[in-house]
Amino acid sequence: MTDDPIQDSDAFKEAWAEPQKSALSQAELDRLTEDLIGALKTVYDPEIPVDIYELGLIYRVDVNDDRDVVVDMTLTAPGCPVAGEMPGWVETAVEKVEGVRSAKANLVFDPPWDASKMSDEAKLALNMF
Repeated sequence: MTDDPIQDSDAFKEAWAEPQKSALSQAELDRLTEDLIGALKTVYDPEIPVDIYELGLIYRVDVNDDRDVVVDMTLTAPGCPVAGEMPGWVETAVEKVEGVRSAKANLVFDPPWDASKMSDEAKLALNMF
């Protein structure tokens, strides 16, 4: 036994460098991704006639091996009147996706949202071209 930290061992370095295998097949992950995007597109900011996905309010979606989904999202403005409700709407929409066990939506404000995060579809719908 040595006093060297475990991260300095060759076995640790080799194991760390190996790609991690997911319990989800690529086909299942592709289906979940498509279905999750579809679910997120059902949630709208009540003041803007464009869904939150096309607005660029979704920053990250993580699905673990147990099919628990974590969404990092933002708002168009920190003082948005539905700030307290929108994460719940996202969780409800995501939980309806077949195969999802649970959903958690986290509000983040870094980086701040701006119109450059919108898709071309959203810009067209809002006459921002």
